[in-house]
Amino acid sequence: MSTYSVNVSNLAPITTEQALHDFFSFCGKITAIEKVDKSAKISFEKVSAAKTALMLNGGTLDGEHIVVTSDEVHEDPVGHGTSSPAEHPIAQEDKPRAGIAAEYLAKGYILSDQILQRAIDIDAKQGISSRFLAYIRSLDHGLGERLVGHEKTISGQLNTYVEAGTAKAREVDEKHALSKQAGDYYSKAIQSPWGKRVQEFYTTTTKQVLDIHEEAKRIADEHKTAAPTEAPVAEPATTSTAGPTLKHALYG
Repeated sequence: MSTYSVNVSNLAPITTEQALHDFFSFCGKITAIEKVDKSAKISFEKVSAAKTALMLNGGTLDGEHIVVTSDEVHEDPVGHGTSSPAEHPIAQEDKPRAGIAAEYLAKGYILSDQILQRAIDIDAKQGISSRFLAYIRSLDHGLGERLVGHEKTISGQLNTYVEAGTAKAREVDEKHALSKQAGDYYSKAIQSPWGKRVQEFYTTTTKQVLDIHEEAKRIADEHKTAAPTEAPVAEPATTSTAGPTLKHALYG
């Protein structure tokens, strides 16, 4: 089976293989980690995961700005992924890069705005995975028809109230118990008072760095209210010794 790898250097002396696994698991499925002193080779199952890992060059892990490079060019095709059937839950590799960046921030990792812009640029160049788009659309239509009415979408129902203010949107949510019946983060998010903004964030390639920070805060808030049995995609093994900036402190 083919694997796709990246080289990671300038690791902190305290960084372990587990810490590397936790950090790079946000990119996608890891097949192997080879660590020697302050360097490591991370191998992924899919090329899109390696591409995401390269995006993290300059990110902070255990207080050090890591260097992520590759001996080969990793390019995933435009519109990568298939549209049928949509996975549940969706594969990590199929998520928009801006969404993955938001997950990093929500978990307390420090990524510069330059890296966030890099994520936005990759989404704009490569497009959003057709599998991910199919997944979001199936949630919107499937949940909408089941909870709101025939040929209705969750986002459409809530969006009719958003202009009147989030209080009205919350009232609709509580009336239909939408978020309580939702399964994963995405189905909960698109049913929230901010559903329209959430859906646009994940389905369009037009984003700003601020949009990633806002989505990171929503994810962090969801983690705070999630049931203890819910397992996150990945947890940082250690806390960075670098003090958080004001932007990152907002995520709690």
